[in-house]
Amino acid sequence: MIRRFPGGRAIGAAMAAASCLLVLRLAAGRAPAAVKSAAVETPRTTEGHPVLSGVWIGVTGGAVLTAEDAGESIKVTLNARDGTPINFERDNTLLRRRDPNRPLYKPQFWEKVQQLDQNGNTEDPGYSCMPLGVPRMGPPNKIVQTPTEMIFLYQVRNTFRVIPTDGRAHTPDKDLEGTWMGESLGHWEGDTFVIDSVGFSDASWLDIAGYFHSEKMHVIERLRRQGNTLTWDVTVEDPDVLLKPWVMNPRTVRLNPDPKAVLAEDLPCQERDLAHLVTKEHH
Repeated sequence: MIRRFPGGRAIGAAMAAASCLLVLRLAAGRAPAAVKSAAVETPRTTEGHPVLSGVWIGVTGGAVLTAEDAGESIKVTLNARDGTPINFERDNTLLRRRDPNRPLYKPQFWEKVQQLDQNGNTEDPGYSCMPLGVPRMGPPNKIVQTPTEMIFLYQVRNTFRVIPTDGRAHTPDKDLEGTWMGESLGHWEGDTFVIDSVGFSDASWLDIAGYFHSEKMHVIERLRRQGNTLTWDVTVEDPDVLLKPWVMNPRTVRLNPDPKAVLAEDLPCQERDLAHLVTKEHH
């Protein structure tokens, strides 16, 4: 679906494109990753908060995947069957539907969800080089922590979020302009960093299966560090379209121990294929 501008390093371009598609696919069925934290003390700031700064690498997978910590390496095993559901079907239907944890919509909106899902290869904003948005974009790839704000960096499409932690209040609803990321404010609850986000556009999706939201969506993210692992929990509230808040599957990421670790710049995205699609397969 998504084509990238050709670069001087063909291998790098191919890897970047594959990574972009994999992010969209894995978003369909994330589940808790059972990670055993090594006996590493959690570093703290002078204020006593856990240090969240660093480059974080993903330990993600589908509903039947678990991750086993093996020192400096991660071994992924599949409980249900040999192989992996990725590419099990050409249109990834199994991958998108195998996770039972789904947002519960009000009855009058299920037809819209199904219509978006069936036509996802043309309706999904992620396939048109649009931002994935919060919370679909997942946990950050890099965090820069300061006394007054958290800066989240995402490698896919070179995205960033600046989250104030100075105690300010949200902008009044009447003055908010809906955006892909919303207005995010952060604070600490003990050792948990909590991000409260409002003021969204309704253009993004919650997930790949046509899970839309309204402009009244309210997202609460919680990040907890234990040793060199960081757990990201999300609750989505949207009383306009959801019957109840959706508690997403937690995701766990590991700290990259390399002090020189950097994020590779993602290649520019240009959509070239939508006008030429002839089937409804989800790519």
